[in-house]
Amino acid sequence: MRGIILAGGSGTRLHPLTHAVSKQLLPVYNKPMVYYPLSVLMLGGIRDILLISSPQHLPMFRTLLGDGSDLGLSLSYAEQARPEGIAQSFLIGADHIGNDSVTLILGDNVFHGPGFSRLLHDRLRTVDGALLFGYAVSDPRRYGVGEVDAEGRLVSIEEKPARPRSNLALTGLYSYSSDVVDIAKNLRPSPRGELEITDVNRVFLAQGRARLIDLGRGFAWLDTGTHDALLQASHYVQVMEQRQGVRIACLEEIAYRMGFITAGQCHELAARMEPTPYSQYLMDIVG
Repeated sequence: MRGIILAGGSGTRLHPLTHAVSKQLLPVYNKPMVYYPLSVLMLGGIRDILLISSPQHLPMFRTLLGDGSDLGLSLSYAEQARPEGIAQSFLIGADHIGNDSVTLILGDNVFHGPGFSRLLHDRLRTVDGALLFGYAVSDPRRYGVGEVDAEGRLVSIEEKPARPRSNLALTGLYSYSSDVVDIAKNLRPSPRGELEITDVNRVFLAQGRARLIDLGRGFAWLDTGTHDALLQASHYVQVMEQRQGVRIACLEEIAYRMGFITAGQCHELAARMEPTPYSQYLMDIVG
């Protein structure tokens, strides 16, 4: 399984914050936003990851994350000269995907909930077609909505429907078999000139190869694309961390607990940092 993080776009809804910096480098409480989607791929056991962003922002991501070797990962980077739809990721990342299945996550999505790592491990082990993740929302008219049958197979997908058939919004986390690249290559661009991820999903739906996983109650899915949403996500992470004494999307901890790095390597990463609550947290984990 390969991973892709789409961290492109101009982030216009967050201006003026994003005039000079990528949206996905803004802080969500105490960590850069990109840590959160990267942590999801790591929790799913994915170690070979491509990050896609604009040419002007890629050097910042390289400075922040490097080649991933400190975390037991293989990180590579690719340019998105112009944002032309989510499905463009599969064309940009075609060589990265090769003959493997791939999980794509949007760089401004935050996922957090009990048993998430186990869920990802179980579901991502074998993907034949499209595996999407749904989240119950109070106003599904604002989202792409998936309707499923009793066995979890997708029955329909609607974009911002006036009369939704379900309350399951489609999140920014998608897993596909390798033929997603060929499907993306054969898509007709939308009137806006974009390759729509919904069109990819509808191809798999027509083939009877699309499934939707309901993330369920007690789970948090947060889109940080607006000022209010960014603040809400930060408040959520702050409350959870302070009350539970854990760190959400702490990449070094995840790498250690997933077996990507040893306790000694995790301790060394913490020792390189200035003394902060973050580095002390890592020291306490490995003893």
